[in-house]
Amino acid sequence: MNALIETRDAHGIVTLRLNRPERHNAFDDALIAELTAALDRLAGDDAVRVVVLASSGASFSAGADLDWMRRAATQTEAENEAGAAAMAAMLHRLDRLPKPSIALVQGAAYGGGIGLVACCDIALGSEHARFCLSEVKLGLTPATISPYVIAAIGARQMRRYALTAEVFGAARAQEIGLLHAVVSEAELEAAGAEMARTLLRNAPGAVAAAKELVFLAEARGVDAAYSAETARRIAARRASAEGQEGIAAFLARRAPDWTRGEG
Repeated sequence: MNALIETRDAHGIVTLRLNRPERHNAFDDALIAELTAALDRLAGDDAVRVVVLASSGASFSAGADLDWMRRAATQTEAENEAGAAAMAAMLHRLDRLPKPSIALVQGAAYGGGIGLVACCDIALGSEHARFCLSEVKLGLTPATISPYVIAAIGARQMRRYALTAEVFGAARAQEIGLLHAVVSEAELEAAGAEMARTLLRNAPGAVAAAKELVFLAEARGVDAAYSAETARRIAARRASAEGQEGIAAFLARRAPDWTRGEG
């Protein structure tokens, strides 16, 4: 059975589905390598418009596979560091993917599973979803996922949930910013499809550039140099083929060319 199932529709919506339901979609070194390779490939594919991250079975992801961690306990420090670096690299690729990404969370997202949710641009959850930064219960810390979870929920909430390892539900996850919306479990896939269709209505190059702007602001803060850089970027978008087409389509009251064939 494939641990990662990839499907693509005619409009460029790609779904990456974690498929280890018997292990609650916990990830090991093999799944991390598969995800990394898939993200690298999709990042450079101009036909890909949206990436959806979903899971099979009752859980979104239980985080790191316990058998994998047990094996890691017998490895050298250098081998352990290499494994952790692979995980960190996969999270970075998901976070900085130059395509909009949507997480669909239908059950438990524990430990590293929360990291996957936090790395996606948009996160939708079932009303039955539940979350836990469980690492301290195992004598560990949520190290590799911490930059992304802090960016999603803020340092104050991270200080609570990373220290207490409390389990919290979907409503609380939405309240603190980990989820953008909560729907019934029966509606989750449809909600993801509707969000993907919303993204398809927008210029793909502009979407990638808008995402990059967020990272630029986080890294630099606002000063004169940043203001000048934002001015340069909007001027470049206005002069771009997408910018010219978008303005022309708006003035002509027609659909822009990137929406053709959307269905």
